[in-house]
Amino acid sequence: MPSSTSPDQGDDLEACVLRFSDLDLKDTSLINPSSSIKAELDVSAKKKYSFAKKKAFALFVKTKELPAPPSEYKEKWWKCCQQLFTDQTSIHRHVATQHADEIYRETASVLKQLTVTSSTSKTLKSADKRNPFKEDLTHNHEVSAWLPDISCFSPDELLSGHSNGEGEVLLYYCYCDLEDPDWICAWQTALCQHLHLTGKVRIATEGINGTVGGSKLATRLYVEVMLSCPLFKDYLCKDDFKTSKGGACCFPELRVGVFAEIVPMGISPSRISYKKPGIHLSPGEFHKEVEKFLSQANQEESDTILLDCRNFYESKIGRFQGCLAPDIRKFSYFPSYVDENLELFKEKRVLMYCTGGIRCERGSAYLKAKGVCKEVFQLKGGIHKYLEEFPDGFYKGKLFVFDERYALSFNSDIVSECSYCGAPWDQYKLCSTPQCRQLVLTCPACQGQGFTACCVTCQDKGSRQAASPAQSSFKEECECTARRLRAPRELLQQGRLPASPGPRPVSIDAEYSCNCVSRRSRVGLAVPAARSHSWAHLQPQ
Repeated sequence: MPSSTSPDQGDDLEACVLRFSDLDLKDTSLINPSSSIKAELDVSAKKKYSFAKKKAFALFVKTKELPAPPSEYKEKWWKCCQQLFTDQTSIHRHVATQHADEIYRETASVLKQLTVTSSTSKTLKSADKRNPFKEDLTHNHEVSAWLPDISCFSPDELLSGHSNGEGEVLLYYCYCDLEDPDWICAWQTALCQHLHLTGKVRIATEGINGTVGGSKLATRLYVEVMLSCPLFKDYLCKDDFKTSKGGACCFPELRVGVFAEIVPMGISPSRISYKKPGIHLSPGEFHKEVEKFLSQANQEESDTILLDCRNFYESKIGRFQGCLAPDIRKFSYFPSYVDENLELFKEKRVLMYCTGGIRCERGSAYLKAKGVCKEVFQLKGGIHKYLEEFPDGFYKGKLFVFDERYALSFNSDIVSECSYCGAPWDQYKLCSTPQCRQLVLTCPACQGQGFTACCVTCQDKGSRQAASPAQSSFKEECECTARRLRAPRELLQQGRLPASPGPRPVSIDAEYSCNCVSRRSRVGLAVPAARSHSWAHLQPQ
């Protein structure tokens, strides 16, 4: 998680704050670490005070961070007092010896800030041991009390770039225990409406997962509110919000709801918890691992697997070189895929990645729980953060996103092709049959010839619907989904992975593809000569 602060520690710190809420923390006589405050604390309070000081120390060190050169393995350096520090130990030693007074003042500032936040709470813990920070939120049932003041902004400022794609889209998640997801749902709905944001927000007892779009001002205010909310501020940091060009136009509406999981894996969080994930690797660390993996002469015999845990239509248009991309339609099929291919992961080092990191949190926990892997790692911040640092790195093609844009482009590589003629193409469109939600890769030339459906069944449905508009009720599922295996089993050759000389293509059932081709003539479809055997089987989930 972004912060190592635990809820229990937060409760202890607040208790310390309330014990000394009547002290003037601005008093300059308190800057000496051995002053009377510390002397008057009992053993328990000293521990809480020590925690506050550690937090202040970490905040001070963070202000000295700067990006390390791209050639360095570490992702950050520090600069303080005109000195450059390349490792954490040296900067910590410098701050401890040269900035003791500043750290103590920062400790006082942290204590005062928490005192103000907690001033309305009269008891430290209720009989049911509820979180005192949550008491402040839920005892004030008016969610309007937790909305930002926008009176100083004009409507034009809040709506600037709202509908022309010149705004911004946020992508974020936060795993943390929430006692009252229904209240959070009401608050998030009011907050997004207040800021004219559209998008999707999923809330559960295990946390929150959101992607919202609007003006840059609106998304900035949203981030500020989330970072200051007592329920999330110890877990979220600004870097956890991924941004991309877009706006409210990227989503048809605002949808906020309470669910069993913040990303649908189909397994209760009580069975597979986010609290036991794989080892998080920064984009720089992950880049080094992939570089080492790709440099091996015989990758199929390597002890490392580069695992894409997204859906097949996502990896189809963009993926890491040399990856294993499961041919699954939904993330809820991922556990079944792992179960079907356990032998594949036996004694392997697994490097997992997904769009923004959220699927890897519990996906890696599930893989670890099987007890067959040597080690499980995951890309922190997902592909999105990786491409921000390495747009021309080992990830080739576009990044699929679940909104009206369908994909983000960070490089010029095209790794997919038109489903009809085989020309390089990576821009999805919905199947031309209105009730179908399949995504189709069809180039402009093939679209001009009328090739706009995902399969012959949908083309037939579309033709019948055009002939009889009253017959508009068709099942969403077509042959593309009906005949796709839920959890395909990878073919092993003597216990080895299939050879992967480059980006691993998403497999398509050859027999089914041929069936599609043979049936096209029955509904009046001409077959392009260049490539007559491939259909896109895509369903956004």
